[in-house]
Amino acid sequence: MPTHNDLSTLLHLSRRHLLGAGGALAMGGLLPTLASAQAAWPSKSIRFVVPFAPGGSSEIVARSTAAELTKTLGQSVFVDNKPGAAGNIAMQEVARADDQHTLILGHIGTLAVNPYIFDKLPYDANKDFKPVSLLAKVPSLYVVHPDVPAKNLKEFIAYAKKNPAKLSYGSAGNGSAGHLAFEYLKMTAEIFMLHVPYRGTGPMMTDLLSGRLDAASVGAAAMLPFIKSGKVRCIATGSTQRLPQLPDVPTVAEQGFPGFEMTQWYGMLAPASLSQEHLDKLATETAKAVKAPESIKRLSGDAAEAIGGSPAQFAQFIATEQARWQKVIKRAQVKPD
Repeated sequence: MPTHNDLSTLLHLSRRHLLGAGGALAMGGLLPTLASAQAAWPSKSIRFVVPFAPGGSSEIVARSTAAELTKTLGQSVFVDNKPGAAGNIAMQEVARADDQHTLILGHIGTLAVNPYIFDKLPYDANKDFKPVSLLAKVPSLYVVHPDVPAKNLKEFIAYAKKNPAKLSYGSAGNGSAGHLAFEYLKMTAEIFMLHVPYRGTGPMMTDLLSGRLDAASVGAAAMLPFIKSGKVRCIATGSTQRLPQLPDVPTVAEQGFPGFEMTQWYGMLAPASLSQEHLDKLATETAKAVKAPESIKRLSGDAAEAIGGSPAQFAQFIATEQARWQKVIKRAQVKPD
């Protein structure tokens, strides 16, 4: 029969065994947690590349989104401007990035225009990137010098048809958004105008304001001050709805061309190497960031419309835009400078 001392020893050993087993279980429970902590994303600052020089709508859209994501992702999201070669340099660099912390601002030019005006690109717009979210649209405005005898788009088209080849329009260069916007209008309205390409929006605006050019299509943010001052006349907006800043100016669609839309748009892309898990998290937070009150406030100040949306929605939007601009580019025989 066991003595009192024997029973004490057995109880002590059993307690040690249970504690040991509990410790092992506890450590086993911690291991997945530690592994998850090590795999947490983002684990460092995120670089958000903008393939244009500082300034303009692209800068506002990128910095606004980056500021909101910094609040929710737990890591700094900073904008890095990498201009050159119509955005091709930056797109090539980000396509090859595999650090899981590099993103790029996609644009109508780099995703829906460049693939059709360049004979060869250093990136594949559809295979080298994963769409994250469509961030914003900036409507293009169709404007004329005050000397042009047209108060609206219908009058402008009628005047252009009566005076073939008399009117000229300027753009920031061959293949630029302004070039494509007017070629799209020309194709839709069946009119002819002379295109005068410039090296940048600044020189083009100088000639438009002086009357050496008759017309142009430029993003709303750059044009609004000149419209308000009467230095140019806005005859139509490329947006689907009238702009709050120009409530009396009808859209192109309202003036006889249903379904017409011309906007410069910006979205977030990730390299194809970004894991699906990280993409899902990024997409969710980005859609929220674009719709945050502060973000909407910043964008509306630039006449930009906050969009948001899922990767699938952005991918479908890109495909639609590519189909649209491929036709315009082919018909207008647009070539890069």
